[in-house]
Amino acid sequence: MFGLIGHLTSLEHAQAVAQQLGYPEYADQGLDFWCSAPPQIVDHIKVTSLTGETIEGKYVESCFLPEMLANRRIKAATRKILNAMAHAQKHDIDITALGGFSSIIFENFNLEQFSQVRNVTLEFERFTTGNTHTAYIICRQVEAAAKQVGIELSKATVAICGATGDIGSAVTRWLDAKTDVKEILLIARNQERLKNLQDELGRGKIMALDEALPEADIVVWVASMPKGVEIDTKVLKQPCLLIDGGYPKNLATKIQHPDVHVLNGGIVEHSLDIDWKIMQIVNMEVPERQLFACFAEAMLLEFEKLHTNFSWGRNQITVDKMEQIGQASVKHGFRPLLL
Repeated sequence: MFGLIGHLTSLEHAQAVAQQLGYPEYADQGLDFWCSAPPQIVDHIKVTSLTGETIEGKYVESCFLPEMLANRRIKAATRKILNAMAHAQKHDIDITALGGFSSIIFENFNLEQFSQVRNVTLEFERFTTGNTHTAYIICRQVEAAAKQVGIELSKATVAICGATGDIGSAVTRWLDAKTDVKEILLIARNQERLKNLQDELGRGKIMALDEALPEADIVVWVASMPKGVEIDTKVLKQPCLLIDGGYPKNLATKIQHPDVHVLNGGIVEHSLDIDWKIMQIVNMEVPERQLFACFAEAMLLEFEKLHTNFSWGRNQITVDKMEQIGQASVKHGFRPLLL
């Protein structure tokens, strides 16, 4: 059995969803209540592969909210993720994906040092960040969506915002090794990590965001947009392709221009309907078939009986592992969301 650990996008969103899911005692509560609310299994899932095999899974709502980080409730946030992992393990889930901020919090606050959660000793091999599949899907979106809007990769400059992160570095390695993209622009806050990545690749220009945007034919956004930053479409090339790999996704609502194409990055479509309700709650356009690629990684590992932390640790994703999960993705009927 596979598991998915997720969370909602805001306190307001959480209150509305709690009512829909039949938890009225959660619906009118403020942030203090949500800081103490325990994880809940709120969805039971069935997925059928193109091979004909059907697997089952459970969705664990962690009750984490992004406002916890914004209001410096760090201990509450980290406790949410560890409690959700323990809850999944107690329910004998073989492989569970950490979705959204779950994996970011786990890595940024080094939660692997806290393996004991009350009476549960976490077995980390039961968990995956899902980042390898997410990176693979974003790369395939770059390749396919570029063709849709008439951008030739061999003549294109691709900017990676968040290039030193787990997903960003993996996307960069793939574009370097598996495509003929003309130029890669590397954007991130940590200059030392940027230089290390540039040395590893043997190419790529380190640039600030405002310098990179006018030069980029394609922008892959896999980092949180800094507060107060707005993208002026006048400085972008036309046509330009923006792939929004962040969470929650908001570039499409901020950028409206006929020659600037925004694609929700890291989203896959399944060939067959999935028996679940959770994607409707997070506002997928086709909720019975569309989902986050990180969640799909847990499904793929269950289909393949690879009950292991396939994606784990910062900057450990290789092109070989992306190809491996990519082959499984195609085999079982997942495809990248396109324009």
